[in-house]
Amino acid sequence: MSATTGPIRILAVDDHPLLREGITGLVTGQSDMSLVAQASNGLEAIHQFRTHRPDITLMDLQMPEMNGLDAMIAIRGEFPEARIIVLTTYTGDVQVLRALKAGARAYLLKNVLHKELLETIRAVHAGKKTLSPEVSFQLAEHVTDDALTPAEVRVLRLIAEGNANKEIAAQLSISEETVKGQVRNILSKLGANDRTHAAMIGVKRGIIEF
Repeated sequence: MSATTGPIRILAVDDHPLLREGITGLVTGQSDMSLVAQASNGLEAIHQFRTHRPDITLMDLQMPEMNGLDAMIAIRGEFPEARIIVLTTYTGDVQVLRALKAGARAYLLKNVLHKELLETIRAVHAGKKTLSPEVSFQLAEHVTDDALTPAEVRVLRLIAEGNANKEIAAQLSISEETVKGQVRNILSKLGANDRTHAAMIGVKRGIIEF
C-alpha cells in the first residue's frame, strides 16, 4: 500500500509475543523489509493498520477480543487493497476457505515460517497468491465434498458440546426426528463413524471451533 519504493513495510499480528519476536528476528536481517508495527489481537490490528498502512500484514487467526478473520474482513472493508498473509497452526480446509474468501493473499503454517515466511512476503508484495503445500492438499482433498448446511453445522456444534439428540432438539426448537436425520446427514457427509468422530472431524477441518 506504500507509494514508496523502500523496504516492504510489515505489520505482525499474533497474541503470542514469542512468535512476534521470531518474525522480528527474521525480518530484521532483510534489507528489503521493515517491521513497522505489531498487534496482539484483531482490534489492535485494525488500529495499527489505519496508523501505519503497511504493505503486508501477517495475521494470526485465533486471538482474544477479535479474531484474525473478523479483523481481516474489517481491514479489507476499509482498505480493499490490503495484502494479508494468514499465519496459523490450522490446516482445516473450511478455515482456509473462510480466510481466502475474506481476502487473504496467502495462508502459511506457523511450523514452516523459518522456511517460507520471507519468500511468501516477497511473493505477496509482488502481487502473487500462495498456499503452503499442506494447505493446498487439504483443499484438494475435500474439494468435491458435500458441504454441511448451516442447520447441520449448528447440530454438529451441539454434538461437540456433548448434547444428546433430545437436548439438541430442545435447544433448536425442532423435533428429535429432525435431529436424527441431520445427524445421519452429518455422519455421511463427513465420512464419520459416529458422533464423536464427526465432532473431531468438524474441529480438525475448521467447520466448528471448540
